[in-house]
Amino acid sequence: MKPLLLSIYDISGGAARAAYRLHGGLQHIGVNSQMLVQAKQSEDETVIAPQTKMGMGFAMLRPTLDLLPLALYSKRERTPYFPQWLPDTITTKVSQLNPDVINLHWVCGGFVQIETLAKLGKPIVWTLHDMWPFTGGCHYTQECARYTDSCGACPQLGSHKDKDLSRWVWQRKAKAWKDLNLTIITPSHWLAKCAASSSLFENQRVEVIPNGLDSRQYKPIDRRLARERLNLPQDKLLILFGSLRATSEHRKGFHLLQPALKSLSKSGWHEKLELVVFGASQPTHPPDLGLKSHYLGRLSDDISLALVYAAADVFVAPSVQDNLPNTVMEALACGTPCVAFKIGGMPDMIEHQENGYLASPFEVEDFAKGIVWVLEDKERWLRLCQRAREKAEQEFTQQLQASRYLAVFAEIIAGRNESSFKASR
Repeated sequence: MKPLLLSIYDISGGAARAAYRLHGGLQHIGVNSQMLVQAKQSEDETVIAPQTKMGMGFAMLRPTLDLLPLALYSKRERTPYFPQWLPDTITTKVSQLNPDVINLHWVCGGFVQIETLAKLGKPIVWTLHDMWPFTGGCHYTQECARYTDSCGACPQLGSHKDKDLSRWVWQRKAKAWKDLNLTIITPSHWLAKCAASSSLFENQRVEVIPNGLDSRQYKPIDRRLARERLNLPQDKLLILFGSLRATSEHRKGFHLLQPALKSLSKSGWHEKLELVVFGASQPTHPPDLGLKSHYLGRLSDDISLALVYAAADVFVAPSVQDNLPNTVMEALACGTPCVAFKIGGMPDMIEHQENGYLASPFEVEDFAKGIVWVLEDKERWLRLCQRAREKAEQEFTQQLQASRYLAVFAEIIAGRNESSFKASR
């Protein structure tokens, strides 16, 4: 079997890393998987990307060029938004590679034009890493439910007109994909419900397959050793927070973590706790959190990430909207209990008071209470650590994810071959 995974990047960003892990998992179980990307950071020969100077240069420009229509909306929110209007050469490349099935991942940033999907001529399995595939261009809808109709008057664009950019993007999707038989895979049950309720995917097959990771790489490590390597204090309880653009992306909830930490500080925990942040550099004027903070900057390699998870006593994910964040999965695999709001895909990973704590959205006092609950009892904390690791081993391994995808691919290919056989008789 020859699946072809499409992703804008291979190892840069959470969605790309999730796709690349699946690619590696498929190869590990003997599948001839290839990956087609717009820009490549790894040295993997099975990852295909532009190689000429012109091709690589244009690939770097595509994300910026794709954003040009947004210049019409000066009052828009600075949230990710992609119209995907740029023509591409994906159809030619797919024809040359001739895969049995195409697995789309995060293909925004000008990588794959909306209209291209209908031209590929191969079965398509689309793994959703956010809500973009069924919206008018936004990646997360916040409180908006217009994706269940036909978008328009987009709040993230600051638009009050029904016929705006979001309606245009939605209409292009509806027209280009109306005859496509897609199989949608979501990593979380929450995103599956959103996709099934959307006007674009309401009649498509939707399956839930959690992302996976290498549980041999993300595993419990001696905390003292991990802290020594990272130059972190041995005599403090460490709260870990991190993601790509950890402190600057509103959706990741740093604005909610701040009052929760201040509450802990005021209640007498300020001498026991310290905060560790990755995905953000030390700000010029650090916010007053009531706790000493350590900013580690951007961490992108698995070894450093596994070390920092293992060094922490608790990982916090105060996201206001999220799918199945790699950070929580990685923390659990390293035996680190997690605290999050009960939103999105968090309940798929965090079992309340079993391997962490799910706070009521978006009650910062309950979030602070969850951190205390995880940390205040050493014997309970040890049980939480053990259950965190068990959860990852039982549900989120790379091999389990790959075998689930392989079953879906095989079913789709068999169905297509059967249809072709009947048509030829």
